[in-house]
Order: sequence, then structure tokens, then C-alpha cells
Amino acid sequence: MRVLIVLTSHGQLGDTGEKTGFWLEEFAAPYYRLLDVGAELTLASPAGGQPPIDPKSNEQTAQTAATRRFNADLSAQAALASTRRLSELSVDNYDGIFYPGGHGPLWDLAVDKDSIALIKAFLVQGKPVAAVCHAPAVLVHVTSADGSALVKGRQVTCFSNSEETAVGLEKVVPFLLEDRLRALGGHYRAAEDWQPHAEVDGLLITGQNPASSELTAELLIGKLAGQ
Repeated sequence: MRVLIVLTSHGQLGDTGEKTGFWLEEFAAPYYRLLDVGAELTLASPAGGQPPIDPKSNEQTAQTAATRRFNADLSAQAALASTRRLSELSVDNYDGIFYPGGHGPLWDLAVDKDSIALIKAFLVQGKPVAAVCHAPAVLVHVTSADGSALVKGRQVTCFSNSEETAVGLEKVVPFLLEDRLRALGGHYRAAEDWQPHAEVDGLLITGQNPASSELTAELLIGKLAGQ
């Protein structure tokens, strides 16, 4: 079981002067869930090297068992510090792909040509694609074979408009992801704010928020196991 985990390289929160990046829980929980079932993991990002961690995800109130495990795991930290360049990778070497969220992907991975091409290639080869929280932004410029939006007619979820408003960034982000998925024809569904929720539609797996990161990984593992 070979899984590619793709992280953002974008670290600036719009024009606020604040930092962003990926959300640590959304990386750590899937990383360890996959690792613990024996998956061979490759970490990648558009720029390669150390991807930016959203500093708020390192605050005490955001810590979970998975983030504490990561913060004590020197080998995982070393792997994260040396991610591969996304442009160097081939779908042929992996069985599935996972995108952790955080606000960063709204700026870079949403429009990254290498990411878009990889997602298309994974799906063409019958391999699952999973993304959690803001990471379903990676799907907004992916098209199906007929040229329509990939998410059109599919069950999807992501960080909700109400969750974005709750964190005060609804006017900072380049677009509201829930609105974009709906506009593209996605059948958007969500749980109450901050509750675990994920949607599966064929090979596409999406999770709503940080609380959904392990659930999204579990569903990916199920797909990889042929369930």
C-alpha cells in the first residue's frame, strides 16, 4: 500500500500579514493511521522541502494524540522537512493520494497544474483520491473526461461556510470552498460545525474539518483494501 501525501507550500494568509499553511492535525492523524496499517508513505509539496505549518495548529488548544505523537517523532519531522517536489512524481508509483487541509491549499494546490494532472491520473487508473477540510480545493479545477467539473453530481464535503465564519476568515480566503463546490455542481453535505463528517463518491473521499481527518484516512484505507 503506497500512499502519496501532498501538502501545501503556501504560507501567507492573504494580505493579513499572518502565516498559514497546512493544519497539523490533518496531516498527523492520517499519517499515523496510514503508517500503522503498514502503508509506505511519500510526502510531497509543490515547492518541495519543508511545507509551512499553520502556527495556530501548533497551539495548545489544537493538540491531539496524533499531533503530540508527531511532535515527539524525529523521523516524521525529518520526512516532513524534506518533501519531494510534486512535479517529480508519477501516479504509477502510488496506490492512493491524500491531501491534508489548512488554508494554504486554497492559494496554491487549487490551481497547481501538477496536482490537477495527478488527480486526473489517479482517477483514470482507478486509484482513490482523499482530501480533508480545505484540501478539497484541489478538486475545483479538475475536470472529467467530458470536460465538466469533476465534482459535478458528486457527493462532497469540505470546511463549511459557517466554520469559515466562525474562525473569522470568510473575507480573507480567496473563495469560500463550500460555495465553490456547490457552484460547480457538487452535492455538498456537512455535519454540524466541528463534528466528524466525510463523504465517499466512488474513488473520491472528502472530509469536512480537522475532526474528520482520521475518518477520511480510514475511508481511504478501506478503498485501498478493496472495501
